[in-house]
Amino acid sequence: MMMDSFGMGFGGAFMWLVWIAVILAIVWVVGGMRSDGAGRVHTPRELLDERYARGEIDEDDYQRRRATMGD
Repeated sequence: MMMDSFGMGFGGAFMWLVWIAVILAIVWVVGGMRSDGAGRVHTPRELLDERYARGEIDEDDYQRRRATMGD
């Protein structure tokens, strides 16, 4: 009889640990999706630098736009 109640208590504690692990995994996944900088606001200069680095604009266009921004 004593063994049955110990097993039930361990099983209940184990289920709590499983649910805590599931919740932590969900938080970790959601946090990983949000940490890519999606919420960060880029300055116009950073956006221009990124476009130039990706090759979307050439050097002349880059310099002209920088001068327009006042940099």
